[in-house]
Amino acid sequence: MIRSLLVALSVTVALPALALPALAQQAPAPAQSAAAAPAPQDQAAPAGQTPAPLEVSVTGGVSAPMPIAIPAMPTAEVVDTPAGRTDALGRQMADIIANDLRNSGLFTPLGSNQLRPVGFQEVNAPAFDYWGGTGAQALVQGFVRANGDGNLTIGCYLYDVFSKIELKRTGFVVAPADWRRAGHKCADMVYARLTGEGPYFDSRVVYVSETGPKAKRIKRLAIMDQDGANHRFLTNGQSIVLTPRFAPNQQSIVFMSYENDKPAIYVYDLGSGRPRRVVQNVSLTFAPRFSPDGRWILFSMAQNGNTDIYRVSSQGGTPQRLTTSPGIDTGGSYSPDGSRIVFESDRSGGQQIYVMNADGSGQQRISFGGGRYATPVWSPRGDLIAFTKLGGNFRIGIMSPSGSGEKILTDGWQDEGPSWSPNGRVITFYRSTPGSSGKADLWMVDLTGQVERKIPTPLDGSDPAWGPLRP
Repeated sequence: MIRSLLVALSVTVALPALALPALAQQAPAPAQSAAAAPAPQDQAAPAGQTPAPLEVSVTGGVSAPMPIAIPAMPTAEVVDTPAGRTDALGRQMADIIANDLRNSGLFTPLGSNQLRPVGFQEVNAPAFDYWGGTGAQALVQGFVRANGDGNLTIGCYLYDVFSKIELKRTGFVVAPADWRRAGHKCADMVYARLTGEGPYFDSRVVYVSETGPKAKRIKRLAIMDQDGANHRFLTNGQSIVLTPRFAPNQQSIVFMSYENDKPAIYVYDLGSGRPRRVVQNVSLTFAPRFSPDGRWILFSMAQNGNTDIYRVSSQGGTPQRLTTSPGIDTGGSYSPDGSRIVFESDRSGGQQIYVMNADGSGQQRISFGGGRYATPVWSPRGDLIAFTKLGGNFRIGIMSPSGSGEKILTDGWQDEGPSWSPNGRVITFYRSTPGSSGKADLWMVDLTGQVERKIPTPLDGSDPAWGPLRP
């Protein structure tokens, strides 16, 4: 169970089991008494100082990531919990926050192994002179406390070290099984406050886990947190699966499966673990994706030598045809408001990117940069379209919805299948190696193209899809 955390620990609002935390405007002060008054969120800078706003620019690359101190979170009392001892959780919580911020490429965390321990009473009264001596510009402190009901209370505070002020705080009451999410939520708070961008760390990725020789790969659906933690397989590998995509409510996943060697679209319910077929009695349906409101599933269907884009109710029913041009139309992705669709088509003689209205009207080509384009997907911000650029190597690129401002972000041998982070600042994709092994791994790259990293997975991975921010 997860409960929202209010100013006084004795006042909480219960949510259903496994519901998600409603973030409080203020976390409690880390005092022994639940009624203790919290420290103010905004304090005046010392006399004679006029501090500049503490912020990180996310445009144009980062020449010097911001140093930020993240000491281990103390606990009022060391208690054994199902997730581990509270002192150990405090160290792990700091590590999760540090790793998230480091992976963004915008911060250089000073971790708990580089810093002195923080006392429980220091959490809302930092020793700014010490932190200034570390070279950190910002400080993240917090605490972990075991509650009498078996849950954990996590507090998280962000400070400007030079101005000696608190910038923001947040807090959570979480079930032990969800303690990692509190770390991601804390990192999201820090990232959003210092960059002005939306959060994205508390999110999940669904992908195709691969193993075995290239000519006989076993492919299973798998799901994990965006940092690779909490990994689990959803299917057993008896049937090949491709192109999984989250529903907006994150309760189900749509994907293509070769069940009984017949390619078809299925929806997998994460609660029950059961798949259901979406379109009945048709041949070859593939490339599915939910509409932003979850009412529709966009997909491609091949009939009589022609492939077009269709949509069908997410509950099933009769498909509605949206394209009619000769050739192959596929890879549809809705704009965030659901009014338009971007897709790829070879109607001009080679794969190019087109946009159309949600009802199929107003189709027009937008890619004219030379070469071929595939797998277009609309940013959740609505301002960009990511794609795979084909020609020689496969590379990940972005352009505006009008086709202007094309920019290539990666330069691997075979980079393809982009999917956007919830805030539209980072793209996940998969990278294959040349040769007979055909090994594929998941990667991330930011919009500058300068911050790129591999995502850890137990086995090879392809076809990643980033889910929405978890509430």
